[in-house]
Formats: sequence, structure tokens, C-alpha cells
Amino acid sequence: MKKAITSSWQDDLPEEFISFAQGRRIEEVECIVPDLVGTSRGKAMPAVKFKPSTDLALPVSLFYQTISGEYVDMEIEGQWLEHDIVLRPDMSTACSIPWSSDLSLQVICDMFNRDGTPLEIAPREVLRRVVNLYREKGWKPVVAPELEFYLTKPNHDPNEAIEPPVGRTGRKGASRQVYSMAAVDEFGEVIDTIYDFAEAQGLEIDTVIQEGGAGQIEINLMHGDPLRLADQVFYFKRTIREAALKNGVFATFMAKPIRDEPGSAMHVHQSIVDIETGENIFSKEDGTESDLFRWFIGGSQKYLMEVVPLLAPYVNSYRRITVEGQSAPANIEWASDNRTTGLRVPHSGPSARRLENRVTGMDCNPYIAIAASLACGFLGMMNKTEPRAEAKKEVWDAEYPLPASLREALDVFDEAKEIRNLLGEEFCCLYADIKRAENEEYQREISPWERQHLLLNV
Repeated sequence: MKKAITSSWQDDLPEEFISFAQGRRIEEVECIVPDLVGTSRGKAMPAVKFKPSTDLALPVSLFYQTISGEYVDMEIEGQWLEHDIVLRPDMSTACSIPWSSDLSLQVICDMFNRDGTPLEIAPREVLRRVVNLYREKGWKPVVAPELEFYLTKPNHDPNEAIEPPVGRTGRKGASRQVYSMAAVDEFGEVIDTIYDFAEAQGLEIDTVIQEGGAGQIEINLMHGDPLRLADQVFYFKRTIREAALKNGVFATFMAKPIRDEPGSAMHVHQSIVDIETGENIFSKEDGTESDLFRWFIGGSQKYLMEVVPLLAPYVNSYRRITVEGQSAPANIEWASDNRTTGLRVPHSGPSARRLENRVTGMDCNPYIAIAASLACGFLGMMNKTEPRAEAKKEVWDAEYPLPASLREALDVFDEAKEIRNLLGEEFCCLYADIKRAENEEYQREISPWERQHLLLNV
């Protein structure tokens, strides 16, 4: 066994990494950033070349691509100069890459301009900007994301439908087995691998359940700081994909991967605590709900409608949020313990009073979606926005339905001046341009449904 190479930065790595390393030498370091999609981009290097204090560089054009990799011409001065942006490792995010054959380290980097100012279009910076607005008021947001995803048979031909995987019984996964422990056990090897990978990285899992779709799993994360939890979602997506591949299946975070099966959401539980006292500002001293909580709900109702493209970023996203969307509300109404509403107040004690955003899809960028959701509640509290009356029954046909398509959602987002100012106009313009380009690219495609039903029948 090779002896470990010690240095100041390696001595300060998390305990989980030290335990996983078992004295082995670090061979490689990946310096990564989340792009607009929320996937990893960056540079890998031998560990002997890595120093946390050394600035790395990547071209800013990594933010100019659609999901298909196409570059988009935008009204950005000097866009194709492709000037470098500076990457600085945030060593608090350092963790292992447990699926690597050699001992490897990954670390998330913050991004800066050459003059030292933060890169405002970077998703991590967008979230930090919103969290800082809360901090200026003496508040600290707390979030808890729920991650839904599908395990599927390997899909090598995009023209073929996605199918549930074959479990340990040799049978395909069956839908409508929600909360079934037998259904979770059916894919136990994948779940075990996810647990092992998560432990090696220091990622915390609260619970794992079987969701309503065939091969659909939900992993709930512990509540905590928004930036830390967004980092965990970022890491978890990669971790789950790698765990699935190790066991011969795919994991997908598409909002609606399988026809007639439920979509996958990223529900986000949100509360706010006073930094000095640690008390939940959504509750009064007598345990009743506060004005701030009511206004947070009101802001979520008003402004989430304007930022739907940040929560549902692709054409496929809108196949999930339909009236018949199977546990995916197509509205922005609110109620206590009512899963047909887009905003739900779970049953809890005063200290845990919170609002669950059920609109967000699992195909989102976690930094952007959490930032948008918190920004809406913040504006509600600042503007003392009153919510509509609580929904007292099931909500199917809402008076204010969510946009039915990406194009419609982008039209609303274009006019959302107040929320765009809070999130950053430069970021919002770039994001909207990329999403419109993706929508236009999709509109040029001819689907199998069209070929099947229109080719010889019209």
C-alpha cells in the first residue's frame, strides 16, 4: 500500500474522506462548477498539481450552451471573445469520488471575474445573493429538499420508450406501489450503493421511500443551510447516476420520463430562523402563525408564477405539472396538509412551521430553483403580500393555473421586473435566452407520435 502524502490542505479534509481514504494517496482532484443545467463542468488534475490557493480558469462560454450542447448567439458584448472566468475551490465542499478506481477528490469552485468580483450568472452566486438578502435582515433560511427520480432499463436508442428496470425478482418494476418496502427492496443493490457512496462523501440522507411510479424512488435530505443543501443535491444527482450505472441500470431526473407514470419533483420545505435567537420567525411566541409566515405564503403565490421557468426548465417539465399530473399540482394555491395544492403547510409544531414548494421539478438546477423559491417568499415579506384564502378542498381546476408550456412561462418571466431585479438581471436575461433557444430547438423535432399517427392518416 502506498503511503499517504501529507500537506496542509490534505490534513484539513473532512473526516469522511480520511476514513474512506484509509491511508491511500490521493491520485486526482476534480475542480468542478455547476452549469445552468446543474451538471458538473470543470478540470481534473493530478493531486500533486492541485493547490487550493491557485486560481483556475474556464471560458465563460460554458454558460452559453443549451442542454444539447448548441451555442446560442445573445446580445452580450464581446460574447465570442470567450474570456476566462476564475475558479476558486471552496474546500468546505471537498469530498471523495467513491466510484473512481483511484482515490480521487472533488471540490466545488466559486466563480469570479478577473477583477475579483463574483460572476453574477453563476448559479451558486445567484443563490448566495438571495441568502445574503435574508442575512441583511437578521434571518437565516432553512430548506429541506426531497429528490424524486426513476431507475430505468438502459435506454440506448432515444426513439425507444423508457422502461422500468428489472428488479431482483426478474420482473419489471410495477407502478402504484408507493411507500412499499418490498418495492424498495426490489432495487436494494442500487439503494445500498447510493448509501455507500453517500457515506463516503459525507452526504446525509434522511429517508428513502418508493414513490408512485414504476422504479421511482424518493430520497429526502436533512434540513439545513440553502447553499449547503444545494451542494448536496448537486452531488447527489451525480452520485445516484453512478450508483445506478454500477448496478446496470440508468437513473434519470427527467420531470416526466415515462408516459402514464407520475413525474419527478424536487419538493422544497422552507422555514426562516432569526440569526440571534434561533427561533422560527414563522411562529409567534404563543405558537400561532406570524404575519411574516402569511406574507411568505403570499409572496410565494404571487411571484412563483413569474419564475416557473426556473422551477420547470424544459419542455418535458410541463408534462408533469398538468391537472391530471398525478401528485404534481398545476396550481399555486396553498393549504394545510393538502397535497393537491402547489404550496403546502405540513403538519408540525411551531418551531418546525414551514412551507413546502411542490411545484419544482427534479430536472431543475437546485441552486437556481432554491434561490427563486426563497426570493419569492422574501419579496412577499418585504411587500407584506397577503395570500389568497386557504384551499379547503381538493384543487383541480384552479383560477390561477400554472403556465402550460415553457414558451408561456418564459413570456411571464420576461415581465417579472421585481423578481428579476432581485435574482440579477444579467443572469435572468442569459437564462431566458438559453431556454428560448432550447424550446425552438425542440419545436424543430418530429416525434415518434407524429410519425405513427400523422404519416399515413392525414
